[in-house]
Amino acid sequence: MKTAARWMAIGLLVCSSLAMALDLGSAKTQGLVGEQPDGYLGVVKSTPDAVALAADINAKRREAYDAIAKKNGATIDQVAALAGQKAIDKAAPGTYVKANGQWVKK
Repeated sequence: MKTAARWMAIGLLVCSSLAMALDLGSAKTQGLVGEQPDGYLGVVKSTPDAVALAADINAKRREAYDAIAKKNGATIDQVAALAGQKAIDKAAPGTYVKANGQWVKK
């Protein structure tokens, strides 16, 4: 019986840590991250989860921007800037975007 309870506790611990994993939508609504004009996600309030999420998302974005740039004969910076403007335009009300170097709520 003690073994079953131990496994149950381990299972609950694993499930709770998975549930606490931060996703992009939650991070934006919590004001932890926001969209920037350069096409990358910025950290508004620095937490380990927000920093890790931004790094992961930005690495994926950079790969996508690189592929699009190569396909269209553009630079990564050009593609990223266009994507950044679109992301800011589409950002939900109440989320953060960077404007003139400052974080502002949209």
